[in-house]
Amino acid sequence: MLDVTPLQTAVDALADRLRALPQSALRRGAAAEGLALARELATRAQLIERPGEPPREFPDAGMFAAGDQLAVAGHDLAEALRAAAAAVPDDAGADVKAAPAEQLAQAVRRVRETAQSEAITRSARM
Repeated sequence: MLDVTPLQTAVDALADRLRALPQSALRRGAAAEGLALARELATRAQLIERPGEPPREFPDAGMFAAGDQLAVAGHDLAEALRAAAAAVPDDAGADVKAAPAEQLAQAVRRVRETAQSEAITRSARM
């Protein structure tokens, strides 16, 4: 079973940071960064869950919801990856078996990159 804990932990930490930021910091770009990441993670989850269908755009629920939207999208992706990994047949090739783990690693990297982005780190220092 694929361990999605690193993604869940990274998403939860960043979502908590976004929730704790003042309105001025959210306005300066932190909310937009959070929403952009939430949209990216939601798109990844949709492509896994419904391959061949175009992903739907994740809505903008406002700057104060950015943390919650990120948490929802991140946890949805974690569950999609866990299900995808569990659905891989035992006789599948190594590339097929490794794909969910590689997607997980990419998602964790993106969350950590966003957490270190200037809009987030600058906002947290102020």
